[in-house]
Amino acid sequence: MSCEIKTEPLTAEAFAPYGDVLDASGAPDKIINQGKCGRYHDRAAVDVTPDTGGRVGMSIFHAELREFPYTLDLIERHPEGSQAFVPMSADPFLVIVSDGPDATPRAFVTNGAQAINFHRGTWHGVLTPLAGNGLFAVMDRIGDTPNLEEHWFETPWTVING
Repeated sequence: MSCEIKTEPLTAEAFAPYGDVLDASGAPDKIINQGKCGRYHDRAAVDVTPDTGGRVGMSIFHAELREFPYTLDLIERHPEGSQAFVPMSADPFLVIVSDGPDATPRAFVTNGAQAINFHRGTWHGVLTPLAGNGLFAVMDRIGDTPNLEEHWFETPWTVING
């Protein structure tokens, strides 16, 4: 097993098995607010399990900036809800996903104008801003039951900018 991962650009097609890419490229779906605002409508499916008493909440995260090479020693998942990261600055961030603890992770770099929404249960790396202020609006499940599983790699992966 190789312990090095190269990044790739974030595209909706490549990321589809893991979640949604929120992107405002191209023409908006609707023009609203007296013709002064383009709406890129319904770009992600917020998903929370209905039987756990949870709800969708919005939080602000302030994460430390990271750099390459990046050491990936932990992945996590949220079995009871999706999780969206929306940067509050137009700066790139690293998005790491995996098909499971024994699979080779994939690493994507956003273009600075993208946000992501992890599907419920998707294994992923922690919030990893590469530039800017590290502020993100985060939409995820809020509730009393546990919604976090972590896996620590015995041998960490090294992520390099591809």
